[in-house]
Amino acid sequence: MVSTYVSYLTVARDMNASLSAIASKATVASDTQYYKDNINKVTTVDEFMGDYRLYSYAMKAYGLEDMTYAKAFMKKVLESDLSDSSSFANKLSDSRYADFAAAFKFSGETKEAQSTAQETNLLDAYQASFDDEQDNISAETSYYQGAISDVTSVDDLLGNTRLKNYVLTSFGLSTDYTSTSFLRDVLTSDLSDPASFANQLGDATYLDLAKAFNFNTDGSVKAGGVQSDDQASLVTNGYTVASATFASSTTGSAYSTYFSAEIANVSSVDDLMQNAKLVSYIRTAYGISEDDPDNYISAALKNADVADAIGLGDLHDAFNFNEDGSLSDVSAQTADQTAATSASFATNYQSAIANFSTDDAIANYKTRMASVTSINDFLTSNTADDDSTNDEEPELWEMALRSFGIDPASVSKSELRSVLSSDPDDPKSYVNGLKDDRFVAFREAFNFDKDGKASVPLQAMSESVIDDFAAAYKQNKIRYLTGTAQTDAGKAADTEATYFREQMGSIKTVSDLLSNDRLVNFVLEAKGIDPKDVKAADLKKMFASDLDDKKSFVNQQSDNRFAEIVASFNFDSDGNISKDPTGSVQQRGDVLQTVNDYLQQTLESDEGDENTGVRLALYFQRKAPTISNAYDILGDSALMEFFTTTFNLSSYVSSMDVDKQADMVNQYIDLKDLSDPDKVESLIKRFTAMYDVKNGTQGTSPALSILSNSSSGGISADTLLAVAQLKTA
Repeated sequence: MVSTYVSYLTVARDMNASLSAIASKATVASDTQYYKDNINKVTTVDEFMGDYRLYSYAMKAYGLEDMTYAKAFMKKVLESDLSDSSSFANKLSDSRYADFAAAFKFSGETKEAQSTAQETNLLDAYQASFDDEQDNISAETSYYQGAISDVTSVDDLLGNTRLKNYVLTSFGLSTDYTSTSFLRDVLTSDLSDPASFANQLGDATYLDLAKAFNFNTDGSVKAGGVQSDDQASLVTNGYTVASATFASSTTGSAYSTYFSAEIANVSSVDDLMQNAKLVSYIRTAYGISEDDPDNYISAALKNADVADAIGLGDLHDAFNFNEDGSLSDVSAQTADQTAATSASFATNYQSAIANFSTDDAIANYKTRMASVTSINDFLTSNTADDDSTNDEEPELWEMALRSFGIDPASVSKSELRSVLSSDPDDPKSYVNGLKDDRFVAFREAFNFDKDGKASVPLQAMSESVIDDFAAAYKQNKIRYLTGTAQTDAGKAADTEATYFREQMGSIKTVSDLLSNDRLVNFVLEAKGIDPKDVKAADLKKMFASDLDDKKSFVNQQSDNRFAEIVASFNFDSDGNISKDPTGSVQQRGDVLQTVNDYLQQTLESDEGDENTGVRLALYFQRKAPTISNAYDILGDSALMEFFTTTFNLSSYVSSMDVDKQADMVNQYIDLKDLSDPDKVESLIKRFTAMYDVKNGTQGTSPALSILSNSSSGGISADTLLAVAQLKTA
């Protein structure tokens, strides 16, 4: 009879070949194929456990074969909420049960309007939009100020789209629907001629626009330049006010400068009321709610009694309009009245600046989105009657549109519904027909199907698998630590998991993934693989491999974990996110891991029929990297037998106080060494030598077998120690 170590090496030297031999056995191959074909046909725990062939296969894969009979017990395990530390599976001391429960998702993948990553990315963009807005206003204004001096004709101005749109925005005119020829007629009007185009329009906005530039009727620039400093200031401040959507010191200053200049041109109440910027300024200065209609302001400006009746007496007194809204040889305001209005505005606007924060809006968004299950929910307005919402905060769709640089006022709800229910991958869909990348990005931030219902997020890795990787990564990071060191490592791991989760929402291709070393390292370390041992070129070939082809690059690796990693991502053969489902009850990676574990268990079982020592050696080799403390060994009868045999300890050790047993384990084994394959191999050499001595293996001396085996790579210190113990045994 050959020694246990030689028998072990026969199997372990080429584990892929050994597992392939097991997989090719008729019964194993049949059971494995049945499992692959049927695991995602079941939808409930009862269906799963009712199919004995499926259920027993999985139980064996997770080392729970002896518990297959205990269906009531295992049902409680499978129905456990693993996010709850007090759940049934989590309370069991044997981690195999929690691992088993984690491999199945009988509740299915969560259907949600937005994944955590999508929501985070959208809200980050929402917050950034406020700084972006200020930067854009500043950039456009700088461009205008630099370019306007080069304008020598009206055609120069209108031929420069950026300048033209700046002017249109400043005066509150549409950049999409205001025709160039119309603008030319306005800008070249002779305002001293009552019959001129601008005067005939009878609209204060167009008159103000014409007054802001110095063009002759033929379109040339008058002597003195296209604009005076005051004219240019009116345009730039008007642009700042028109473009700003939140209170800031820059906008407040522009508002006051604009008001002081423009109020002098107002000739009637109707004239004032046509200027939305002036009306908005007055509302802020006199504390008039947006809920109060404009005719309240108009009436108060004309009639003192009406103003007093509605509480706007101060507003009436600040202006000089007659009861018919006209002015009698006076300006709309004296200098003192303008100064008083500006001071009141500054006080109220400063309060608005101090109170501005995105925190409440973001908190409201998160709260409301948590209950959104359809496009209808998403487009439902805030209601004051709903305690869970704040009717003062922006609507969900308003925040979302702002995040992608889209003006909410430019899109109707029916258009939004069409965008959100269309397929961004269909070139002929509604959203792609808009030819606007902003709307495509907006659509991809949500997970609504064609019927308007929330669906499973389509991303590089499903949420449940992300959870599994995050948990595994953290466990590996804190495995051998205690106290403060463990706490700090746990926090660092949580930070990496948060980053990983957020990034999965933006990863679209294999290339995206592999170009981010931080993500790659996270994935490898979650699987217990040292990134330094993996070449980037090899990883690229692995992700390009066909998982169904046994001869593909990834399937030829000696470590099955690489194939499990590839299977955990939802990429198609072209390296893009696949639209095809990768599993429901079990994701593709979990199925592959279950099959791999089943083959490993079967291999160990078959070898154990011939030599129990080989089974124990193979089992220890597999479990060693997962052992985090002495109690993992004490709680596993096979590992405990390996330990006591390796160090020639009496079976009575198990009768000692459990803490003393743990101390003994730590004295004999530095648990950190169990993550080092070479040191694990040394322990296995020692175990097999002692096992043969203990069990009286016949034939070649075990010590001689170890020393003479050509594949051992030399004689280690542990080997010599084993031999020395054999001599004194």
